[in-house]
Amino acid sequence: MAGSLMATQRLLAFGEIMYRMSPPGRELLLQTPKLDLWVAGAEANVATALARLGHDVAFASRLPDNDLGRASISTLRGHGVDTRGIQLGGDRMGLYFVTSGAGMRATEVIYDRAHSAFAEAPAEAWDWDTLLDGVDRLHLSGITPALGPVPAESALAAVRAATARGVAISFDGNYRAKLWERWDSDPRTILTELVSHADLMFGNHLDIALLLDRTFSSNAEERRREAAEAAFAAFPKLQMIASTARHVEHVDLHRLSARIDARDRAAQTEEMELAGIVDRIGGGDAFAAGVLHALRRGDDLDTAAHTGLALTALKHSLPGDASIFRQADLDAYLQGGLDVRR
Repeated sequence: MAGSLMATQRLLAFGEIMYRMSPPGRELLLQTPKLDLWVAGAEANVATALARLGHDVAFASRLPDNDLGRASISTLRGHGVDTRGIQLGGDRMGLYFVTSGAGMRATEVIYDRAHSAFAEAPAEAWDWDTLLDGVDRLHLSGITPALGPVPAESALAAVRAATARGVAISFDGNYRAKLWERWDSDPRTILTELVSHADLMFGNHLDIALLLDRTFSSNAEERRREAAEAAFAAFPKLQMIASTARHVEHVDLHRLSARIDARDRAAQTEEMELAGIVDRIGGGDAFAAGVLHALRRGDDLDTAAHTGLALTALKHSLPGDASIFRQADLDAYLQGGLDVRR
């Protein structure tokens, strides 16, 4: 059943592809004149992870027609993502810099995304009839509308087009205050319309509090269910809300759990300990990919929550933004095998 489902389903992800630059190891930015570079971007991370797990995934974006843009396309294509929906145009790649934390020093992010090829693509640049042909799910996040008024209109056009064609929509809140604050934005209004089109939302009680302009209970588990029920009442199309809860002891030791709320029930995992963390950036995207992976295979909510948690746990062991694990890696992790695999 899982194989036939994956063979007949096609997911389209829409968003900006960037380059992430980080100093090697745990150095400060430009402590030495070296930077590691990875292809990055929330939606690109989800697309990459799903393609590596065997799904039919396409990507829509815009990149400059130069070596940087073409190398990004080659990277995604190499992971199995259909890149025919990526346009060439504009002048520059979006960039961001990540200085990894250590001990009690937190990880720091600097954005350099203004006037990127994707951010400057007009809303009418996207041919949704072609891009959504044969697609059963559109995936996007709150990062795209945060980039400015034109990308916000593009995101809204995407969900409207998908809804008109009966395509399901998954939306990851991914609230980035630094990006929204760069322009005269109204995040609540824009994000509210985007979520109103979605059947699956990735986000926690803070995302829902922003949307509904209210606060929730102080008790963690009650707060998550209370927030979910409020979101279900506000958004009739919404059927599931997937989230993680993270407790940070220090940079290398976190405790993490996952949860999926449906209208009639919830699936909650045990809290797990993540020690020896290599890189937490992209962990939320790996969680989203793991949940989508399980749901697209026809798995139940409990399996989907555990699969999402497993893939994000694996991502914490890997430098860079994207989870590039295969199904065999996921199976080995879920079976508890930490010994050498020979």
